[in-house]
Amino acid sequence: MIQTCLHLILLSFSLPLFRFCVKIRCSENVYVPVCDLNVYILNNGATMRIYVKGFGCSSSIADAEVLAGCLMKADYVIVNNLQAADLVLYNTCAVKTPTENRVINLLKKVPPEKKLVITGCLPLVNFARLRKEVRFDAVGGPALGTKIVNIVKAVSSDSHVEMLDCCSDDMPRLTLPRVRVNRLVSAIPISYGCLGSCSYCCVRFARGRLRSYGVEEILKKVKADLDDGVHEFWLTSQDTACYGRDIATNLPNLLEHVCSVEGDFLIRVGMMTPNHLSDFFDALIDVFRNDKIFKFLHLPLQSGDDTVLKRMKRFYSTEDFTSIIKKFRAAFPRSTIATDIIAGFPGESASAFRRTIKLVEEIRPDILNISKFFARPKTPAESMPKQVAPLEIKHRSTRLAGLARHMASERNKTWIGWRGKILIDEMVKQGSVVGRNFAYKPVVIRHNDSHKMLGKFVTVKVNDAFQSHLLGEII
Repeated sequence: MIQTCLHLILLSFSLPLFRFCVKIRCSENVYVPVCDLNVYILNNGATMRIYVKGFGCSSSIADAEVLAGCLMKADYVIVNNLQAADLVLYNTCAVKTPTENRVINLLKKVPPEKKLVITGCLPLVNFARLRKEVRFDAVGGPALGTKIVNIVKAVSSDSHVEMLDCCSDDMPRLTLPRVRVNRLVSAIPISYGCLGSCSYCCVRFARGRLRSYGVEEILKKVKADLDDGVHEFWLTSQDTACYGRDIATNLPNLLEHVCSVEGDFLIRVGMMTPNHLSDFFDALIDVFRNDKIFKFLHLPLQSGDDTVLKRMKRFYSTEDFTSIIKKFRAAFPRSTIATDIIAGFPGESASAFRRTIKLVEEIRPDILNISKFFARPKTPAESMPKQVAPLEIKHRSTRLAGLARHMASERNKTWIGWRGKILIDEMVKQGSVVGRNFAYKPVVIRHNDSHKMLGKFVTVKVNDAFQSHLLGEII
C-alpha cells in the first residue's frame, strides 16, 4: 500500500540571472528524458521507497508536494520515515545563512547507504558549499515537476545528476499530481520569479525573473482542488503584487475570477512588495471586500529608514509603506498585518535603527518577522561597506523580537469576546484543533472529536488571547 505522508517545514523566504544549465552524468553516458513517468523497480522486485521532506516558503511547499505527487504517480512508494527509505529527497531553502546552515547539517546526517537527492533553492544559491560539504547523488533547482522522476531513475542506476535549471521559461503544470501536507489547504503558485533586484536577496538567483500562470490555468486548479476537498487556498509567489505583469493581467483581476468560483472556501493572498501595489491598490481593496478573501496583508517593510531602503534597492519609501497600511486598515479595521524587518543591514546607523523602531511602534503589526542580516553569496550587500558588527546585529534583533512579542499579545487581546465564524483547518493534537477567522487569526478550539471537525465552518467565541493564537469555544 502506498503511503502518502509528506513532511514540510515552514521557514521564511524572500530573491543577476543564471544561464540555463542542465548537466546529467549517467553511468552509460545516456541522456535522461525529463518527462517519462516510468517506475524504477529494484533488482529484488520491490519498488523504491522515497522519503520526501521540504523546507521554506509556501512556493517551496507547493514544489515539494508536486515532487512527491509525481513520484507517487510513477509508482514509487512515498514513506513517512527516513529509516524506511531507499532514497531521501530534500527540497531545500537557502534564503538566510542560518537556514542554509541548518539544512546543510541535516543533509550531512543522511546515512551513507541511502541515495540522496537535493532540490530547491540551495543548489543554485550556494552549490560550491554544497559540493564541498555534502555527499549527494543528485542536485536540482526549484520547481522541477516531472523531471524529478527521471532524476530518481538515473540515481537508482548509480548515475550522478546535476540539473541546475534555474531560469527556464518552462514551469511545472498546475495540474500535476500532489501529495498535500494538509488535505484542506492548497498552496497554488500563481507565478515564479520576481521583478525585484534587492541587494541582499539570493533567492532570485534560483527563481529567476517573473513568469506568471494564466488566469484560466489557476482557475482550473482551484476547481479541481475544491472537488478534492480543499477549503483554503494560499495564492503564493515571491511577490504576488507582480502577478500578471508579464501576461497583461494583474492580481485584482485574478482574485475576482477566483472569488467567482462556486463553493465554500477562503483565500489567503501571499506577500506583496509595496512599490508594486501603487497602480492597482484601490482595485485590490475592492476585491478584498469579498468574504472569500482573508483580511490579511503581508507587506514587508525591511527598514524604517529611507536611506537604508535605497541601499537595499527597495523601491518605495517609509511614507509609501505607511500609507498602504493606513488605507488597508481604514477599509478593514479588524485585519491582520504582517511585515518583515532586516536587523543590521550594512549602513544601518543607530539613528536609522531608532527610526525603524519608531515606525514599527507606529504601525503596530500583528506579525513581525525579524531577520538578522547575513551576507548571502554573490549579492551586492556581501561587499558593501559599513557592515554592522555581529554583536550589534544581535542586540537590535533581540530588541525587535521583544517588541514583536509585546505587540502580538496586545493586538490579539483586542479579539477577546469576539464571536464569529472560523474554518477548522488544522489539528494540533488530539482534542484540539485550529481554525482561522476572517482576518486569518488562528483560534484554538478544544473538542473531543477533533478529527471530525476538520474542514468545518463553526461559530465560536474568543475567551482568551496569547502571542501566537486566540483561545475560543464553539457556541
